[in-house]
Amino acid sequence: MTRIKSNIASRARHKRVLSKTKGYKHGRKNVYRHAKQGLLKAKSHAYRSKKVKKRQTRSLWIIRINALCREHQIKYSQFISNLNEKGLKYSRKKLSDLIQKDPKKFKEILDKAMS
Repeated sequence: MTRIKSNIASRARHKRVLSKTKGYKHGRKNVYRHAKQGLLKAKSHAYRSKKVKKRQTRSLWIIRINALCREHQIKYSQFISNLNEKGLKYSRKKLSDLIQKDPKKFKEILDKAMS
């Protein structure tokens, strides 16, 4: 029986990994074993960092809203609870955008919530 080599498949697998690790430093860009480890680590960091980025962005929205509420002598928690009581549905992202683009509109929403 003839011997079957997996040269084509393994070379394709190596090329696929090495093409994804272009720009890495030292052996991680051209040594398959190190490149594979580097790619796995990079993917795990990317997965984790997506969640951290979402968390930090939401935190930033809340900080912006709180800062403007404090200028009007209102606490952030009171503002949000009053919005919910009045049935006004605004996401924190939309409120943060309003603060940056149209503070007068945000002031109107604030007055509605606190009245």
